[in-house]
Parts: sequence; C-alpha cells; structure tokens
Amino acid sequence: MNETRGVIEGVLSGIPHDCLIVLVSNSDREPVDRYEIEAQTVEQFCRLAGRPAMTVHQRDPGVAAAFKAAGMPELIDDDGLVRGGKGEAMLIGMALAAMTGRRYVGYVDADNYVPGSVHEYCEVFAAGLHLATSPYAMVRISWQSKPKFRDGRLFFNRRGRTSAITNEWLNRFLAEYSGFGTEVIATGNAGEHAMSLELGLKLRLAGGFAIEPYEFLNLFEQFGGVLESTDPEVMASSVPVFQIETRNPHFHDNRGEDHVQGMRMQALNVIYHSPVTLPAIRQAIVDFMVEQGALGPGQEPPRERVYPPVGTLDLDLLFDVLDAEARSFRRLDGQAEAAPATEPPVVRPTIPRKAA
Repeated sequence: MNETRGVIEGVLSGIPHDCLIVLVSNSDREPVDRYEIEAQTVEQFCRLAGRPAMTVHQRDPGVAAAFKAAGMPELIDDDGLVRGGKGEAMLIGMALAAMTGRRYVGYVDADNYVPGSVHEYCEVFAAGLHLATSPYAMVRISWQSKPKFRDGRLFFNRRGRTSAITNEWLNRFLAEYSGFGTEVIATGNAGEHAMSLELGLKLRLAGGFAIEPYEFLNLFEQFGGVLESTDPEVMASSVPVFQIETRNPHFHDNRGEDHVQGMRMQALNVIYHSPVTLPAIRQAIVDFMVEQGALGPGQEPPRERVYPPVGTLDLDLLFDVLDAEARSFRRLDGQAEAAPATEPPVVRPTIPRKAA
C-alpha cells in the first residue's frame, strides 16, 4: 500500500526464481495511479527475469464482482467493493494462489527495505514446510531483530511493539488451559508466514490486522480439541506450526503509534471473542483495554470481521469473472526478452471445478 518503486523492486528481487509472484495492492489510484506504477514495475521485472506473476488491485469493482459471484459476499462493503484491510488483501492472495493450483502460499509484507531478508524468509518457508510430516502445516517468521533509530544510533530490538502485546496475550490464553506459564508463541503478528494450501483453504481469515493472531485462534478453534472438529483427517494428522527465527534484521516503515495501537487492539478483540477463550482471560483483556483507554468502563471489545474459508469459493467462477471484469487483474506469462517462455500462472484445464 503506497510503497515506493524502489522498495517494491527490492522485495521482488528477494523472492526466489521458482516462486509465482502475486501482488495484491491497495495503493492510491488518484491523483497519481500508484497501482499502475507497481504493476508496470512487476511487468518489467518479470519480463527481464523470465518469471510469471499476477497483480490485482484490492478495490477494483471487478474483483468485488468476482468474489461475490464465487460465493463470498461477506467480503464486499456498502460501496460494492472489497473491504479495505490487510486481512482482506491476504485472502485475495490466497484465493489467487489456489486458483493457479499451487500447493503452498507465502506472505511477505511489501514495506521491507532489505531484499536479503525477503529471500531468507522464503528459504525459511521452504525449510519448514519440507520438515513438516503433516500436509496441514504452517511456518511463521520470528524476526531476529527489528532495528529502530534511538538517540542517533541503531538499536536492535528483539520484538516489535505490537508483537510483545499480542504474544503475551496468546500465551496467557494457552497458560489458562495448561496451568503453566509459557512463552511458546513468539509470532502472534507474523506478517511473514507461509502454509500449505491444504491447511489454508480450511482456515477462516480475519479482516484487517487481526488476520495473523486469528490464524492461531482459528487453529485452536478448529483443531485444538476443545470444540468438536469437522475435519477428522486434520485432527489425525495434527497441524505443525514452525516458528523460525531469521538472521537478517527486519527493517520496515514506521507508521506511528496510532497504527501500532490499532494492531494491538484488533489482536485483543479476536482473542476476546473466540469461543475457546476462557472467562478469566476475557475479563483480563477488558481490564487491560480499559486501562489503555481503548474501552470505557462497562464496554465490550468490538468484533472483528471473520470470513468463510477460501476453500468454499468456486475458483473456476472466480477466475472467469476476474478475467472478464477486473481491469486491474494482470497475468504475466514470464516470457523474458531472450529466454524461453515459462508456464503462465493460470492454466485453464488445471482449475478444479466444483460439483454441481
């Protein structure tokens, strides 16, 4: 969202060659069409590197029409467009990856200033998914450091301001069940994470910045053994979640204290409203939010939007409507100027059709 061309180019260059690039943007379209700049950047990069890619704008009316037709009207706002928010963009990205028949999807935030760290994330994704003995697996990045300028020098913080709060409350959630204090969750707000699509297509995804902590909660809800599961195959296989610490520092844009506070509160909202959260944790969350000034006495935390699994979409219909109506939807076949063409990102016969 409104990253500079240089930052976008750096992220693209860090993604390994054999990966399909999927860029989902919510950048401004006027007075300067920043999405057009991004799409041209991806097109030029892919033409020179001989790689396939897809790009799309989150607020394209054709994208809204496609998701509504494919079976997810919940994603659409009162203006008839896909709702703004990080979670909604990530849901679109997962749907596009599934539409192409890929087995895995990985997420990298676009405001990363170190291309080497992007490459390391992708290597970590591959290593973790390779180690998994279950087809239902997730890999989450634990950053080695998030450097900030302080008193004229770099200070290498171990944890971000949002992650410290989210991790604390997710661990308190677990401790209430086990009776033992724990710090096992270190990636509550891991924007950089990957999963098998066999798992991803079963998860419900939350909107906005609630998406990453809610992935943990939805795993507990569906496969934690507290509520009855509708997926005995997943329960039998288990769901390994690898949290892997990287070595490269995580430099990214500083969006201010209001942005950080909003992320914290959205994480607490989804923990509070989860059906597997115990009453003692709910009350502690309310007390904390009142203390932080996010709630008034007697108020309840607001509910975040939670969407149906991407696996409920009709992917064939999604592609048809995107291709016909979404003017921002671009498919690059990876044909380099002096290299043989690679396979395009969407090969029509491979898209699975749902039974009537």
